[in-house]
Amino acid sequence: MDSTAKKKNVLLPIFLIVVVDILGMTLILPLLPFYAERYGATPQIVGLLIATYAFCQLIAGPMLGKLSDRYGRRPLLIVSQIGTFAGFLVLGWAKTLAWIFFSRFLDGITAGNLSLAQAYISDVTEPENRAKSFGIIGIAFGLGFLIGPALSGFLAQYNYAYPAWAAAALSFTSVLCTYFLLPQAIPHAAAENETGPGGKRLGLLDWGAYLDYFKRPELAPLLIEFLLFCLMFSLFIQGFALFAERRFFIHGHPFGPKQVGYLYAYSGFLGLIIQGGLLGRLVKRYGEQALARAGFLSAALGLIALAFDHPVFLIIPIFTATAFGTGVLRPALTSLITRVTGRKEQGVVLGLTQSLNSIASIVSPLLAGYLIGIGQLAAWALIAAAFSLVGFILISNRSAVQSVAEPLKSVN
Repeated sequence: MDSTAKKKNVLLPIFLIVVVDILGMTLILPLLPFYAERYGATPQIVGLLIATYAFCQLIAGPMLGKLSDRYGRRPLLIVSQIGTFAGFLVLGWAKTLAWIFFSRFLDGITAGNLSLAQAYISDVTEPENRAKSFGIIGIAFGLGFLIGPALSGFLAQYNYAYPAWAAAALSFTSVLCTYFLLPQAIPHAAAENETGPGGKRLGLLDWGAYLDYFKRPELAPLLIEFLLFCLMFSLFIQGFALFAERRFFIHGHPFGPKQVGYLYAYSGFLGLIIQGGLLGRLVKRYGEQALARAGFLSAALGLIALAFDHPVFLIIPIFTATAFGTGVLRPALTSLITRVTGRKEQGVVLGLTQSLNSIASIVSPLLAGYLIGIGQLAAWALIAAAFSLVGFILISNRSAVQSVAEPLKSVN
């Protein structure tokens, strides 16, 4: 079997697994704030609930990564997915706020499959094809955000527990996909005397080693820009349901899971178009750095517009601008990061990006819950926009410096 066939054989099951996992996640996304509020949660408590999952993921992710280096990715993916399945079952059964918190703890403490999927992709693709290959994660997110929130909004009309049961069924399907479709992978340590698939991984307490990567002149700006993207995206996506419930009304009724779910589905549809076929063409024509710059600016403009009062129908162009920004940023920045990282270190760096994402997912919902809870709706949107604008400024300055430096290198 040639290398191209091997890549396809790995990417297809990884794609199916991630799609099903994200479908489960996005079924819960528009529902969870309303579900928690039904049992007495304030916006601040909702923020704490969302942050609980991310905090558990931050603790568990590096440990699962190290275990996957030793035992292989497939067994650890199955463990992670079983934990998610159990968490969704508990959520469906939950009748108190405490049980809702326990369901998120259970899911978070076993979470970590996205970083394993990213490392798989990095292992089987060449640098020049990496942005397009990482785009399959984007396609999976697009499909998940297209189908999951819409289905959640539809089911929540009848019973808030129904989306949780549907997510549990999808999670169980993901376990079956991993078990039957994902090929056995021999860790690099066994095959090439390396330290594990994609390279060495660090634990939660190894922040001194992580900080070394922030000292590298080529890598540090990209990591900072990725963190800014994560802060912006998490603040927006985790706070929007609470925001929309208080800002938008239809026939005198506030937005609920149905309306929020359908808006997330529209965002997923746009993401699917961008990352399904448009991304590869844009990368070839403009490059990842220009796309990241446009992504930061587009998201910032959409979030600034969201801060001001306007008719409900204008939410569509606002979501369009924000979805384009977030749709191109993740794969473009991830590709740029892997390009300046040695192959043996990519496991560490991809793990680091997941840790940065987890940190943003802890901080942002707490901030969103606090601001929305005290009625500062515009401040929530403007702070998210500020993160994106800072990212735009940083990457624009870096591009300007590189455009000056390149002719000087050629002269020397």
